[in-house]
Amino acid sequence: MEWTMAPSAMAIAAEIVISELTQNGHEAYWVGGCIRDELLGRPVHDMDITTSALPEEVIAIFARSVPTGLAHGTVTVIQDGCGFEVTTYRTESGYVDHRRPEHVFFVNDVKEDLRRRDFTINAICCGLNGELIDPFEGEKDLQLQVIRCVGDAEERFDEDALRMLRCIRFASVLDFSIAKNTWRGLMRQRDKLAHIAVERVRAELDRIVEGPHPLRGLGMLARCELLARGKAPFPWTGTDMAAAAASTAGIGELESARLRWALLLHALKQSAQEADVLLRAWTFSGTTRSGVVQVLRVREAWTAAIEAMPPGTGGMEGLRRQWIAAVLAFGVEAAEGWLSLLAILPAAAPALPTAASSAFSVVESTEASTTPAAVNVQAAREWIAQMPLTSLSELEITGNELVGALDKRPGPWLGKMLNGLLQAVASGDLPNDKQLLLLEAKRMDRHER
Repeated sequence: MEWTMAPSAMAIAAEIVISELTQNGHEAYWVGGCIRDELLGRPVHDMDITTSALPEEVIAIFARSVPTGLAHGTVTVIQDGCGFEVTTYRTESGYVDHRRPEHVFFVNDVKEDLRRRDFTINAICCGLNGELIDPFEGEKDLQLQVIRCVGDAEERFDEDALRMLRCIRFASVLDFSIAKNTWRGLMRQRDKLAHIAVERVRAELDRIVEGPHPLRGLGMLARCELLARGKAPFPWTGTDMAAAAASTAGIGELESARLRWALLLHALKQSAQEADVLLRAWTFSGTTRSGVVQVLRVREAWTAAIEAMPPGTGGMEGLRRQWIAAVLAFGVEAAEGWLSLLAILPAAAPALPTAASSAFSVVESTEASTTPAAVNVQAAREWIAQMPLTSLSELEITGNELVGALDKRPGPWLGKMLNGLLQAVASGDLPNDKQLLLLEAKRMDRHER
């Protein structure tokens, strides 16, 4: 087998593993995703091996091996620093939880092993001689660019309900279509998704949203309404997702997964608080959840500022100050994130002719949404660039210094005063100079009294 899409060191190490198995009287082949991706010309990141050798025989052959899944016939073999899952040919039955087989039987025929797999494009194997074993015409389906279940689709999805999301994920990532019989099987078995752990569903959804063709996957999810059948709350119908299509048209342009999720939740008209609840329920990491929610909080602050603007351009200075306050409250990264979304939303205004222009385009939206007005992104970015500081840590006076200078006990007043000084410096009202900041603090204190 000549590998063109796999790292040479990994391919050579895998050849050694397969050679060792065959020299000890067993059959062994590369199988599944590595063959699929090689045939498609996509990078191969890992290699799985299927063999007639029993797990204990694999362990006996290789000095460095880890029994990672003996019940299912899987041993991880370490060769030249690379790990390979080596799995005994098997058949399965009794999927009582619509996810894991209750019974696993080791067999001698590789075609029987391929028969248990999910899709034809993953049911191809290849030996050292480079000849494909492809009993279900997976190579043909690769050429046709179609996702098709091995055998009866309803049976495959009943065995493992997660395969329905994997089906859509493969179609989305590879930009393939789904065979009619496979789609019908998915629609008939979609209620079974309720048996699958939220973490596994989210992992597949991540790959769809973060993949190269997210709109394709989201469109399929909208049509089949599969996610509404899962364990996590999904308060949107297929109609809601279809209606959001216009707002998510540019999702593939966003490189950040955090921004893709923020755009999707924005298009589905979720508030920052609602998004936080949903992302928790969907078991997103705290970092991702916080990043998405902060972007949506910036959106809400920005939208409120736009709605409060008086007609004409007289309110521009007020808008600038409210924007700076939002940047300070939620961070530059979140603010830049919202501007990235705003730039690709259908209602976003074009960039200003010159960076120095003070005119700020405001276009009233023609329909109700969470973004009632489109604004010029370039001007907002300029406002960020003009800020002399963006956080309290950059302020040339500390809380302890204020406490000492004003001879007061620390309390709520201190945070309020520090933030007031920060806003004044960030807005350009006051230089970031310790003595001038101290004078302003004393003035603020007298005013409070």
